[in-house]
Amino acid sequence: MGHVMKVRSRGADDVERVWTRFVPSARLEHVDPKTVSFTWNSVELERFSVIGWELNASVRASIEMSDQLMACRMVGDDLRLESASHGIEPRRPWLAVDRRIDAHWTGAARVRAFVFDRTDAERVARIAAGDDRLVLRRLDPRPRDRNAATQWERTFAHVSTSLGAAHDDAVVAAELQRHALMTTLTSFSTPYVEAVARAHQRAAAPRTVRRAIAHIEAHAHEPLSLEDIAAASGISSRGLQHAFRRQLDTTPTEYLRRVRLSAAHAELVSGSVSVTEVARRWGFSSASRFARYYREHYGQSPSQVIRMS
Repeated sequence: MGHVMKVRSRGADDVERVWTRFVPSARLEHVDPKTVSFTWNSVELERFSVIGWELNASVRASIEMSDQLMACRMVGDDLRLESASHGIEPRRPWLAVDRRIDAHWTGAARVRAFVFDRTDAERVARIAAGDDRLVLRRLDPRPRDRNAATQWERTFAHVSTSLGAAHDDAVVAAELQRHALMTTLTSFSTPYVEAVARAHQRAAAPRTVRRAIAHIEAHAHEPLSLEDIAAASGISSRGLQHAFRRQLDTTPTEYLRRVRLSAAHAELVSGSVSVTEVARRWGFSSASRFARYYREHYGQSPSQVIRMS
């Protein structure tokens, strides 16, 4: 279950109290108490948070991440971002990890951020890349290019909106968390990008695919990522995707979607259900997206099936 926090305040103490709850290394070194206006919105999961805040004040602040990984975009009046070894363009997303980053601004500053538990992020990245030695250290804070920066911002908009509506749905929340992490890992020059660019395990016995199918069908009602399926199958996620393409001409993710669509279809046929509730129960972050997949698979809309039941 996710925890939603909304704060509106004019107290300087509230700013640091709320911010350090999510990023313990954050320090507000100077805030002019006469001009503070603070608005905060966040959704907090066990190992992941989505944050949006606006602070109107004259501020000097710093962060130096250790146990966390934060991807952030900050826009403000007279804003300067400084790192010991890298220049940071404040109007693009940036990655905070391993090194101190200082921020200075006068007036209003608006922030959008993903905050990940670093240990969990490394676990997922290792499974996805098939590299047990991968560590998320010494990262370049700048996005790989303009397109990568744009993609990260689009993902933030989607995840923050969807998670705000579905934070109490474990399946949907887990899918959104994975989407946020994968986009972050590929939007910046991380070791994950380097790992997936290298040669990966390509061969997979049919037994591996059968294990994956059994795991999907047994756990489709639970939060289930590609990395979870690969771990249960004893193969890297890229190797598993290759095996599915070769054996079934599909992907593990597409197969999982079909299993969930089938289960949702059975509920819709039974009648007396809500399309939105069924979509969320089976891991679809929006009813419209669920309806599109359903129509492609069954040739009619979910609402038509309910009316005929």
